[in-house]
Amino acid sequence: MVTRRRFLQGAAALSLLGSRLEPLAAFAAPGGSHAMSRVPEPDGFARHVDVFIGTGGHGHVYPGATLPFGMVQLSPDTNDAGWDACSGYHQGDGSIMGFSHTHLSGTGASDMLDVLVMPAQGEVALQPGSRGLPDRNYRSRHDGAAGAGLSADSVGQPGPGYRSRYDEEQAQPGYYRVHLRDHDILAELTATLRAGLHRYTFHGEGSGHLLVDLAHGYHDDAKVPCKVSDARLKLVGNDTLVGERRVHQWAGGRHIHFAMKLSRPITRSTLYVEDAPLPGGTGEVHGTHLKAALHVDDIASQPLLVKVGISGVDVAGALRNLDAEIPGWDFEQVRKAAAASWERELGRIRIDTASEDVRRIFYSSLYHTMLAPTLFSDVDGRYRGMDLAVHQLPQGANNYSTYSLWDTYRAQHPLLTLYQPERVPDLVNGLVRMAAESPDGPPVWPLQGVETGCMIGYHSAVVVAEAHAKGFEGIDYAKAWPLFRKRAMDDDYRGLPFYRKLGYIPSDKEGEAVSKTLEYAYDDWAVAHLADAAGAHADATRLRHRSRNYRHVFDRRLGFVRPRASDGRWLEPFDPRGMGHSAKWRDFTESNAWQASFLNQHDLYEYMKLFGGEQAFERKLDALFSTSSALPADAPPDIADMVGQYAHGNEPSHHVAYLYAYTGAHHKTQARVRMLLENMYEAQPDGLAGNEDCGQISAWYVLSALGLYA
Repeated sequence: MVTRRRFLQGAAALSLLGSRLEPLAAFAAPGGSHAMSRVPEPDGFARHVDVFIGTGGHGHVYPGATLPFGMVQLSPDTNDAGWDACSGYHQGDGSIMGFSHTHLSGTGASDMLDVLVMPAQGEVALQPGSRGLPDRNYRSRHDGAAGAGLSADSVGQPGPGYRSRYDEEQAQPGYYRVHLRDHDILAELTATLRAGLHRYTFHGEGSGHLLVDLAHGYHDDAKVPCKVSDARLKLVGNDTLVGERRVHQWAGGRHIHFAMKLSRPITRSTLYVEDAPLPGGTGEVHGTHLKAALHVDDIASQPLLVKVGISGVDVAGALRNLDAEIPGWDFEQVRKAAAASWERELGRIRIDTASEDVRRIFYSSLYHTMLAPTLFSDVDGRYRGMDLAVHQLPQGANNYSTYSLWDTYRAQHPLLTLYQPERVPDLVNGLVRMAAESPDGPPVWPLQGVETGCMIGYHSAVVVAEAHAKGFEGIDYAKAWPLFRKRAMDDDYRGLPFYRKLGYIPSDKEGEAVSKTLEYAYDDWAVAHLADAAGAHADATRLRHRSRNYRHVFDRRLGFVRPRASDGRWLEPFDPRGMGHSAKWRDFTESNAWQASFLNQHDLYEYMKLFGGEQAFERKLDALFSTSSALPADAPPDIADMVGQYAHGNEPSHHVAYLYAYTGAHHKTQARVRMLLENMYEAQPDGLAGNEDCGQISAWYVLSALGLYA
């Protein structure tokens, strides 16, 4: 059998011949033709993207305007607190707080929603109000047909991508628009890499205003507001507002700076601290809870354009980003450039299918795989590092953020090596830089210069090792090795001392111990590859041997991995559907023993021997997919979209259908994958299985549809 590594090396060689993977045929719908259809026109790909897929249910996707891997995500915020507000938007909310410039796609923990802007007329309202009762607050409903109709003239005839449950909310890649019913304002959004451009068409008489809410941001608890420090707002001339803040949420202490310019003069302005207005003429304010109201006269005479640049470095960087990327006021030019960027990237993979729903799901999934990682460096090459200091990149290099590595090492990063090969060196060098800069060591879930520490393992090692295995050049592998060696061999990090001493992490000493043991074993295998690349062959041998530590949490009698105590005892009671060996205790990470028992990805032939051989392993896989889907009452919502005890809504299951191929039962892989493709993805707002997870759920679909899961 061709090994996974050898196949990937061959696939990488093909992808490195050019930046386009075409033509490639996705799986055809039943009864569809397998012949390649005529290549669509250059503008034919983005119209198949439905940006609202994943904005309902628990997908946690935002529908706003961004560019592939862009630093700005200009999108509506319908809520800023709680799990289903992780992207700032949920299709079921029915009203909009405003439009902010940074968002996360598909995460189960969150932050961001920086620099909220909301246009309005009449008296200035300083509170957003509740989702269902926006009256007398700055929030607006968008579920009616009153006011200005939305013509399709400016963007051509709406394609399938214009799908929202609301008549007057429409979007496609790089562009979003909505009618704000309570304010009777048409809002339109587009973006460049580091800046956002708004266009507001007012329909009332007299003056209008923009509320800029610098206190707004994501927070877990609706009763506890977003924690902000070192905030500043400053008016510059009669058309510019600049500002900055530090945010102490999930990525605690991150810096964000902005520069905002209006296309028309600000005739009057008011700055607010803790919602108290400052005296007229005040041009600058510092604090923690800051807002600004910017008034413009004769507001309905022509649309008001607002452009906003952001930076992780300073206000000067935000201004440079803005002036470099949106020097003028041509909204249509920026929108068309955004559309062209998406066409180029989406057109790298062309599919043949008779089903429009399949086409829509495929290109929407491909779109999702380009919403993270996100650019995090300025046009002059400066960026804020994981030490929170400002650094300078080499000429032509880019720095990135938003690596959901526990999720994305499984499918999204492998997919990017195949269809975004020219971007891989920057993405991987960024991880190596982070490992060098961060006081926390190798990155786990880095966001805007801060380590969130979310999830287990240190799977940046896997992404770096995969790039080397696939032959990518221009990456500082020599610098990477000692950084990852320190984590593997020396760091006192999340149970690793137990792992080194005992060969496993004991569940009476450390939470999520079984999953950590298994994930560290995989990381050992990846770091061993880096050791060999650096010529450290003795370390490589040691790490490869240690990568079989999975054996120490596998109970051959029961045929499951399970929690073990520090004295070697198997902990009781044991239920393979359970989350832990005692109440409110987790032995597994977003999984249970059924799913974790198939987590091994690197040493399968040896692992199958623990079950009694390939046929016994195949029977265990059959049991996984056919047993009851019942879960205990304390199961977290992350374990979702079940087939037996297989959970497609969660990453530990994603490779499992492919394990049949290692037993020789390739037909079962084909059948299971087809079933998952057809049942776990729909062209609907709630059409994703669980959280989208920064492109991982969608990358699984793309790779599986192409028949290239790797």
